[in-house]
Amino acid sequence: MKKKVQFGVVGCGVIHGMHCDAIANIEGAELVGVCDIIKDKAKAAGKKYGVPSFTTLSGLLPKVDAITVCVPSGLHHKIGIKAAQAGKHVLTEKPIDVTYKQAKALIDTCKASKVKLGVISQHRFAQDIRALREAAQGGKLGKLIMGDAYIKWYRTQAYYDSGDWRGTWKLDGGGCLMNQGVHYIDMLQWIMGGVQSVQAVTRTAVHDIEVEDLAYALVEYKNGAVGLIHGSTSTYPGFSERLEVHGQFGSAIIEGDRFKVLKVDPEAPKDTSPYGGGVTQQPTPKIDVHEEKAEGATGASDPSALWSEQHRLQIEDFTRAIQENRDPYITGDLAIEPLKVILAIYKSAKSGGRRVEIDSIR
Repeated sequence: MKKKVQFGVVGCGVIHGMHCDAIANIEGAELVGVCDIIKDKAKAAGKKYGVPSFTTLSGLLPKVDAITVCVPSGLHHKIGIKAAQAGKHVLTEKPIDVTYKQAKALIDTCKASKVKLGVISQHRFAQDIRALREAAQGGKLGKLIMGDAYIKWYRTQAYYDSGDWRGTWKLDGGGCLMNQGVHYIDMLQWIMGGVQSVQAVTRTAVHDIEVEDLAYALVEYKNGAVGLIHGSTSTYPGFSERLEVHGQFGSAIIEGDRFKVLKVDPEAPKDTSPYGGGVTQQPTPKIDVHEEKAEGATGASDPSALWSEQHRLQIEDFTRAIQENRDPYITGDLAIEPLKVILAIYKSAKSGGRRVEIDSIR
């Protein structure tokens, strides 16, 4: 019988409960501690889950094999690097971090320390998302010509005021794209086979924050296809996130991780070759998904209405990666790709909308 992986959860804010609940429902994983610099938060989480609570990382690390990182995005690298240097495996929430330099430092430290690094991108574990990726990269839709993502969500000013890190460049790293849009930006670049360049416009339209709450980007993909990314936290009351992928022989539309449309020309050739050839060509995971997502439960207007089973599946994969000494399904090297797309969008917007190559982001 394989040894249970002893987990600690660092950061006891909105998302920590999703991690704690997931770990409790994974065979071979065990939650042994929680940590937050705010003592009351740590204590409350520890009491709820029946585990010791800590206010310092140094107190938690000797107790664990791995940590999940649920702190503000701009601190992911600091927490992850300290854990890796102590020989602990690291699974961090999205995005991997908020700058390329910080993300790369985390990746390099984990490799040098010979520990696993994973980054949450739970939508990759949704059944219909995986089916769309297989259809797009497997050639079912024919040559890919267009791929769009629409993340028209809503957040109140009170949401941004609920934490002094929210809506800041330093710790949030951006707004509707970096915090909310990163999920479907990752899905889009993964399904389409990688982004070549972007041209963008961003605005702080209605909120009192440093960062954008509205963004448009024209996207060129590595396979020659084009598309659009639209991100917002200003579209009341908030709408389900949406992907649209079009190929020469078919089209697919997904809303809230579920197919709305999947149409392929019955007269299309049956031996279509795969198209794409991007950065995320690993096979989709062979997993059984038992989705329990309630009708209407998306992150569109409620940041706590998330996808618990998909989180559980990803943390389970990370647990197995440790036990089997293999890479997790979503590594740091894969997770840095959507970050580069977002950073390129910001760079383009700041330059007045000029074209920015993704590989220029360093």
